[in-house]
Amino acid sequence: MIFFWAFVVGGLICVIGQIMFDVFKLNPGVALTIFVVSGAILDGLGLYEPLINFAGAGATVPITNFGNQLVHGAVEEAEEHGIIGVVTGIFEVTSAGISAAIIFGVIGALLFKPKG
Repeated sequence: MIFFWAFVVGGLICVIGQIMFDVFKLNPGVALTIFVVSGAILDGLGLYEPLINFAGAGATVPITNFGNQLVHGAVEEAEEHGIIGVVTGIFEVTSAGISAAIIFGVIGALLFKPKG
């Protein structure tokens, strides 16, 4: 059943994005910002963790999880190290994903002919 709910929740997030493009005529940068900020707000309100527990990859794969991770890391480290933990927590939690995106992007650019 977890696969079904992951598909439904991930699909609903994609539907929201498509509505932003088609109905509201938002560009991808604005839609991306809305998703990241909404994930951060949901985590700040304590609503994103239950969504992850319910939908699994349907909630962790979309870009909304990046906002969730930013706030989650900042709050977690702030509790442990104070105000400096806000900054270090953001970098600590998100560095692996950002590094992987950069590395695989470069590898993809080297292996394939990018259209520039």
